[in-house]
Parts: sequence; C-alpha cells; structure tokens
Amino acid sequence: MRIGELARLAGVTAKAIRDLNARIEALPARRDLLAHHLRQAAYRGGRSGEPFGERTIMSDLTKLPADLPVPDDDGAADHLLGLVVPSLRLPSTSGDTIDLATLGRPGRSVLYGYPLTGRPDTDLPEGWDTIPGARGCTPEACAFRDHHDELTAAGVSGVFGLSSQDTAYQRELVDRLHLPFAMLSDTGFRLAEALDLPTFHAGRVRLYKRLTLVIRHGRIEHAFYPVFPPDRHAEQVLGWLHDNPVEGP
Repeated sequence: MRIGELARLAGVTAKAIRDLNARIEALPARRDLLAHHLRQAAYRGGRSGEPFGERTIMSDLTKLPADLPVPDDDGAADHLLGLVVPSLRLPSTSGDTIDLATLGRPGRSVLYGYPLTGRPDTDLPEGWDTIPGARGCTPEACAFRDHHDELTAAGVSGVFGLSSQDTAYQRELVDRLHLPFAMLSDTGFRLAEALDLPTFHAGRVRLYKRLTLVIRHGRIEHAFYPVFPPDRHAEQVLGWLHDNPVEGP
C-alpha cells in the first residue's frame, strides 16, 4: 500500500475517532435534555400523551390516601379572632409584593397557609403521609382554583396561598396547576412570629401548619383550624361565607 493511501486512511480513522468521542461527550447533555423534556411534559399535565405525564406522576399528589390521619385541634388558633393583621410585605408569585395589612380592603380576603406542595420530580419528605395535617397541599390548591369564581361571587376580593417555600418553588406550582391566584412566600416565618401561628417540623425543616384566615378590613374575622380534609376545604370556606354575609360597607 502506498504511503499516500496509508496517510489518507489514518486521517479517516482519526476523524472517526474524534466524531465518536464528541458523541460520547454529548451523551450527558442529551440525557439531561431528555429529563428536562419529561419534567416539562409532567408539568403540562400529560397533554402530550406520554406515559410520563401528570396523570401518572402526579397521581400520588392529587389524590389523598384513604387512611390519612386527622389533625387534632390543639387550640393553636384560638387567639386569632379579631387580631389586626400586621403590615408585612411578602413576595408574591405575581411578581410584586403584598402588604398583608391591605388584605380585606375592600371585601374579604382568604389567606390559606399550607406546609409544602409536592412536585412531580421530587419526593415528599419521608413519612409525610403519617404526619397529621401534612398531606394534601396540591388538592387544596386545586379546590381553591376550582371554586375561585364562587368565592369571588361570595364577596372575596382576593385569595392567597402562603407557605415557607421560596417564590420560584411556588411559581412552578402556580404555572403547573393554572392557579388564578397568587402564592405568598414567608421563608422567614414573619407572619408566624407576628401572630403566633402554628408551625411544625418535618425532620429538620420548619413548616406552616395548615390554617386559613378570613380577613376583613385588616382584621381576622374567622380562622379555620385544623383544616381537614384539605381537598374539600374551599367548599368549607364557601359555606362559611354564605352563612356569614357581609353586612354594611
């Protein structure tokens, strides 16, 4: 074989090796991109038809176990009726900050506190289902979404969710579930400290206990605590509003 032919074959072989190495190096990026697309399909609610959609991954989050433990009324909200809501500005998933002192002006505002919403690609804390009052944040949010128009018709000027997760975490939930209301982030438990609201620990993580405040003219008009079952709580709030219509301005 001539020297020129050998050089040409050597060049072809070197190019093939370079191409193979480039493909091998690109595999992790392609894997990460595929995982990203699968998570996006789950967040869209499985509308693309893949078996990885929300109908499969989200089933454990949207449905409550039949044997879910019922939280006890430990009296941690007995002191709240009539208290003035402090002027605290909390970041909102709508992109602005909300001064809590402005809630219930005009009409009534519903502020529901919850521990932690799950995500399709993230495991819930170990033993989550065994903690009374912990499980059910996603069904609760869906219920407030589904009854939002009815709540507005009953005189509610604003519905807000509140938890200790940051705004980016909450915004994923708002986008995925198509919530028509904003979530407020209280990572420092400022409202809990100001009003002595009940919290608990899951492992080393401090979280809000599930509780809902009806606020009018900057004061707490009613407190729902404990909240159970969470997937029917919006109906409970709506029933209370119908039984207690606003009288006067």
